[in-house]
Amino acid sequence: MKILITGVLGVIGSKLEEVLLSSGHDVFGIDLLHAERIYGHGLGKVKNDNYFRCDVGEYRQIKEVIEHVKPDLVYHCAAEFGRWNGEHFYEQVWKTNAIGTKNIIRLQEQHRFKLVHCSSSEVYGDYEDVMYEDVLEEVPIDQMNDYAISKRVNEMQIKNSRTVYNTETVVVRFFNTYGPGEWYHPFRSVNCVFVYNLLHGKPITVYKGHTRSSTYIYDAVKTLANICENFIAGETYNIATNERHTIEKLAELILKYTGANKDLVTYKEEHEILTTKHKKVDNTKSVEQLNHTASTSLEEGVKNTVEWMKKYNKRLQQS
Repeated sequence: MKILITGVLGVIGSKLEEVLLSSGHDVFGIDLLHAERIYGHGLGKVKNDNYFRCDVGEYRQIKEVIEHVKPDLVYHCAAEFGRWNGEHFYEQVWKTNAIGTKNIIRLQEQHRFKLVHCSSSEVYGDYEDVMYEDVLEEVPIDQMNDYAISKRVNEMQIKNSRTVYNTETVVVRFFNTYGPGEWYHPFRSVNCVFVYNLLHGKPITVYKGHTRSSTYIYDAVKTLANICENFIAGETYNIATNERHTIEKLAELILKYTGANKDLVTYKEEHEILTTKHKKVDNTKSVEQLNHTASTSLEEGVKNTVEWMKKYNKRLQQS
C-alpha cells in the first residue's frame, strides 16, 4: 500500500514510519524541515526521495505532494501540540490544526484516498466520567483550551466531509502518548517535561490528585499501524492504556530513574488550569477491532524514556 505520513519527523510519525516500512508498505513522508535528518535527532527511515518539505497549512504545498505521491492512505499526524502551546502560539495552532486538516480533507474529497486522523484525548474536555468514543455525541462537553478545541474542530470537519462527500476516514484519540523519541520542548507531554527537567536539575510542579493514562509510544504506534489492514470508515478509537496513575506516581518513578533530588518537586493541591483533573478511558473498541495491546507498564516506559533522553542529551552535547 502507498502511504503518506504528515508530520513524519514527529514523535508518532517517525515511529509509525518504522512500523509501516517493516510491514512492506511504500511509505512517503512530509514535515517542515528542509532535510530529513537534523541536529542528530535520527528520526525515521524514509528514503530521501520519499521525503518532502511541506507545511500542511499551505494548500499549494500539500496539493503538490498529494498529486505527486497519489497515496492510497494518508496518516495525518502533523499538528501543533499541547494546551500551553495553544495559549501562547494560538495563531500557528489554528493554522496548522484547523486549516491544515481542512486542506487535507479538501484534497481527500478530490483524490479519494483513505485518511487516518490523529486526534487527542483533550477533546473530552471537562468530562470526568469514563471516556468512551461516542460520549461526545451524547453529552454536552466543553473543551478546555485552544488545542483541544482545534482537535474537536478537526473531528467536526471530518464528519461534515463524510456526510457531504462520502469520504472515508478513521479518527484516533491518543491518551498521553510518551516515550523514546520525544525530544524536549516546553510544550511536550508532562512525562517528557518532567524527565528533561529532573535530568537537568530543574524544578517541576506536581498537581496532586490528577490522574492520567500514559500510553507508551511503541504500543500506541503498533495499534495505529494496524488500521491499514482493519480500516473501517467512520470509526473513532481511543488508543490508551488501562493503567491509570496519579501525577504524583509519575513524578515518583521519574525521580527513581533519574536519581534527581526530591527537593526539585513542588506539590500543589489546587486544580491545574486548562485541563481536566481525571481521565478515565474505555479502550475496548481499539482492543477488539485493532488488536490494541498496551503491554508496557508505566514504570518500564519511564525507565526506557529516561535512558533514551540521557543518550539523546549526550549526543546533542557532542554534536
